[in-house]
Amino acid sequence: MEHDNSRIIILASGSPRRRELLSNLGLPFEVQVSDADESTPADYTPEMIVHTLALRKAEAVLPAARDRNAVIVGSDTIVVLDGKVLGKPKDAQDSHAMLSMLQGRTHEVYTGVACIGLPDGRSEVAHRVTSVTMRVLGEEEISAYIATGEPADKAGSYAIQGFGATLVEEIQGCYFNVVGLPLSLLGGMLPRFGISVLGRQG
Repeated sequence: MEHDNSRIIILASGSPRRRELLSNLGLPFEVQVSDADESTPADYTPEMIVHTLALRKAEAVLPAARDRNAVIVGSDTIVVLDGKVLGKPKDAQDSHAMLSMLQGRTHEVYTGVACIGLPDGRSEVAHRVTSVTMRVLGEEEISAYIATGEPADKAGSYAIQGFGATLVEEIQGCYFNVVGLPLSLLGGMLPRFGISVLGRQG
């Protein structure tokens, strides 16, 4: 496929973190917030969850962009500890429970990425997994972190790029995957949709 970079990227996400990461690639893009339903069946594996939701988010903005020369990018991130999926906390008490479970242990962060090419509608979905080890935390630290407000809308109740960086002892894998958009994965997918990240090719 020829890479002329005439296609624009449509990021199907209201996440400022994903917007900031995508801007690092220096490619033209716009944001269309996806209000897709984020529920999945209880028996779905982590891979199935992030694949399903990333594609669902991308498909949610499809009607408004169907006739454009664009690539819609959807993404979804979950935290998994001992096979249990930790989503966004319902309240401060839920945040405390999640952080108490995660502290001193290693968990996995899964992020799914979906690309839909327009106007042809061809799609591709993939994911990355990163292992994150959180240091042992005291009760005061957990409460103080929750008080910052940072965990409120984050999977697993922490943000590795914010105050949450002080909680993380080690990661194995892609850092950007934990933030919410694995750039190496997306950078490998986009050329198959006619968008070259590192200059023109083809």
